Amino acid sequence: MQRIVSMVMAIALLGMLAMSGGAHAATERAIVAGGCFWCVEADFEKVRGVRSVVSGYTGGTSQNPTYQNHEGHYEAVEIIFDNSQISYEQLIGMFLRSVDVTDNGGQFCDRGASYRTAIFVSDAAQKAAAEAAVAEASRSLGTKVVTPVLAASTFWKAEAYHQDYYKSSDIVLTRAGPKQKKNAYSFYRQACGRDARVKQLWGNQAVFAK
Repeated sequence: MQRIVSMVMAIALLGMLAMSGGAHAATERAIVAGGCFWCVEADFEKVRGVRSVVSGYTGGTSQNPTYQNHEGHYEAVEIIFDNSQISYEQLIGMFLRSVDVTDNGGQFCDRGASYRTAIFVSDAAQKAAAEAAVAEASRSLGTKVVTPVLAASTFWKAEAYHQDYYKSSDIVLTRAGPKQKKNAYSFYRQACGRDARVKQLWGNQAVFAK
């Protein structure tokens, strides 16, 4: 009897380990840059299967970049998602349809290198999927997509006040300093023309534009 109980316990333990390993394997990371990281974070936190979205900086060589000093880095987000609910290919397809993939000078009202679009890939499978998604987006639009596929490097988490900025902030953060504004995020997004341009470019393929 004791031997049978031991065997049952061992089987149960193996089952728990298998379930734990499966859950871990379903978690994947995507890193994209789409202009203002507040907007990309706000968009992708709504997506089913996405577990978390973190705003940050990547693509540059400087260590410990900050909002005031991230020259050479892109404003980007790190998306952690459950690939049993949504695939990497689907996420990248959605990302491309949430930005202006024809603009290599920034995004919408935010100009300069930090606000360019990019897809940062961690391995050969992500690279192949991202390149295929870019090619498909180009065919869909009938024009060149300038969003590059780049090798992922260190992702530096942005300051705490940038995380979930869209949920509650009444402060517009600018290079010149903070400015008080009721419904600051909504005001910024509309004034910057993000959704209007995405809808103009992508039409009914625009994923998040209202």
